[in-house]
Amino acid sequence: MNVLLFGASGMVGQGVLRECLLDPDVERVQSVGRSPTGVHHQKLRETVHRDLWHYSEIEADLSGFDACFFCLGVSSAGMKAEEYEYITYGITLAAAETLCRLNPQMRFFYVSGAGTDSTEQGKSMWARVKGRTENALLRLPFAEAYMFRPGIIQPVHGVRSKTPAYRVGYAITKPLLPLLRFMFPNHVLTTEEIGRAMLTAARRGYPKHILESKDIRAVLHP
Repeated sequence: MNVLLFGASGMVGQGVLRECLLDPDVERVQSVGRSPTGVHHQKLRETVHRDLWHYSEIEADLSGFDACFFCLGVSSAGMKAEEYEYITYGITLAAAETLCRLNPQMRFFYVSGAGTDSTEQGKSMWARVKGRTENALLRLPFAEAYMFRPGIIQPVHGVRSKTPAYRVGYAITKPLLPLLRFMFPNHVLTTEEIGRAMLTAARRGYPKHILESKDIRAVLHP
């Protein structure tokens, strides 16, 4: 299986990249992002591409893939709705529209978030934008598209968030995460579990196309 990975330097992307490189079924991983991952592995090829709204210059690097794991995203904190939508919706659809043309048999995975608003009508700005993005992706002519909506994410195996505030938050809550995981197993996922679930669904498919945390866990533990 050949895998395309966007956002490999982010927290979820780091975890997904690790699982891809460990998986014997994955022959090649092509990462696309604004900066290199710093990871060196015989399976990994990297394309550093600053303009994530346009892909004509690198289409040769985006063809021949079985699955795409789109883990690229930004926090909505402090952002105006138009700016957040321009980045979140704009970057994602620019990439996805190119990929479904180049790889019509691809399974596309988008990391969204718990609380995403599929109606696009709710009060939460980020949830509306994520909902609009999900809905647009599900209309594209991929072989299949899956929206992953994790809730609380526990970074493991040395994975760290790039956002300083998130790093502080994870450092403070780290002792509590195992307890939260025990008490609410369907609401806390590790970066390893997210990566493994993506790979499993990329190989086998899954009956649901919008997966909340409990569904993501069910991919691994049916």
